[in-house]
Amino acid sequence: MNPKRKQRLMIVLFIVFGAAIAVGLTMYALNQNINLFYSPTDIAEGKAPESTRIRAGGMVVEGSVKRDTQSLKVEFGMTDYAHSVTVVYNGILPDLFREGQGIVAQGEMNSEGVFEAVEVLAKHDENYMPPEVADALEKAGQMPDQLRKKEAQAQ
Repeated sequence: MNPKRKQRLMIVLFIVFGAAIAVGLTMYALNQNINLFYSPTDIAEGKAPESTRIRAGGMVVEGSVKRDTQSLKVEFGMTDYAHSVTVVYNGILPDLFREGQGIVAQGEMNSEGVFEAVEVLAKHDENYMPPEVADALEKAGQMPDQLRKKEAQAQ
């Protein structure tokens, strides 16, 4: 092989390996930042991965909110009316958070099957529900009547 061809081959190999490394690093970064949505039913059925950041949404179970008097720790149940999941959150809850309202929480499942939230988002009015939560409630056959009417009017 003459030196000119050898030089071209080295350049092509360098470009191919460089592109492969760039694609690999990009895929790794995207995989780390993805937040998949799971309903309480999906979590109860074991579809949600453990120790991986996910989003979960549903309705806060009536009478389930327990606040620690010594800290900001709050424990409550989240349901899609088919299954319930216990959520633990350490922080200040949104002003609109209350029992019977829709929420989306971001966090991860621990080994005991408890969802450890790092962020809790509450809906901003009585007619709005995050699309993921609405889909989960619709699958469970528990969509609130006012939302069903609103969706019918939108179509």
